[in-house]
Amino acid sequence: MIHIALIALLSLIFSIVATPLARRAALRVGVVSVPRTRDVHVAPVPLLGGAAIYAGFVLALLILGDREYIVELVAILVGATLVSLLGLADDRWGLHAGLKLGGQILAAGLLFWGGTQVQFLPYLWLNLAATILWVVGITNAINFLDNMDGLSGGIVSIAAAFFLLLAAMNEPRQVLVGAMAAALIGACIGFLRYNLNPATIFMGDTGSLFIGFILAAIAIKLRFPANTPLVTWMVPICVLALPIFDTCLVVVARLRRGVNPFTTAGKDHLSHRLHALGLTKREAVLTCYLLAGACGLVGIYLTQASIREGYVVVGVMALAGMIGIIWLERVCPSGVVQSR
Repeated sequence: MIHIALIALLSLIFSIVATPLARRAALRVGVVSVPRTRDVHVAPVPLLGGAAIYAGFVLALLILGDREYIVELVAILVGATLVSLLGLADDRWGLHAGLKLGGQILAAGLLFWGGTQVQFLPYLWLNLAATILWVVGITNAINFLDNMDGLSGGIVSIAAAFFLLLAAMNEPRQVLVGAMAAALIGACIGFLRYNLNPATIFMGDTGSLFIGFILAAIAIKLRFPANTPLVTWMVPICVLALPIFDTCLVVVARLRRGVNPFTTAGKDHLSHRLHALGLTKREAVLTCYLLAGACGLVGIYLTQASIREGYVVVGVMALAGMIGIIWLERVCPSGVVQSR
């Protein structure tokens, strides 16, 4: 555990030091988020915070990571670097959604080839399809979630902390999972020093795609030998239930309005609706943190649950999610409180 703590600390230090440097670089080269009607910020904000997160994560693992897992780590980092570079290009020039999606699928394929793959399904092609669907889905869910100061970085830190705890709770030792989770926590918390409301820098797609990809990879690498895969496949879904819920909410809302949910943006995310319902921006973000923490606790419970208990709990969560979407769409459609 001392080694894991050192990785988190080194990543934190690198991120804290690199973020102001990234901010100056973004201002110099013009990678800046200019406020639009859908945004919650009112002044231009630099966008290269993701580069600092990337540097903190990668440098900490390269310096202190276990060389025994170097092949798997390299495959993960290559895929994560690819999606981060796509995000950087999108932040600077803008990319077609299809090109970004194709790059994410390729990165997920590299992940599968490197040994980080879903394995509980009976056929290789099903495991490949599940791996790609999970990686692309979670990568974009975290990208979607990056819509308010401190939100995406905080939620990823919470989810990574639960993954680190789960890795420590389950034998045999899951060294790579623990190391990546620790590095991700440190890098995100270091960045949050500058990203909490009012933010002086954003992570941009450079960061949100990167941390989403890494989080998806960590979730796949987790193993729960003390329980059956019939239950434990749901653990990562529960830990990441909040970004999954937010994505489902946005997709439903935009389809109801007759627009493409993946190429259209707006103030229809969970955080926006909480703000519209009367919470301050900080309160909305903290509420999301609390919900993410509750979902993580459910994930821990599932590691010890029977098949029947597991499916009942997840069924209740899914029902609560559907009711939440219906209620939010009724009282606060598209981020605007419905007048009575």
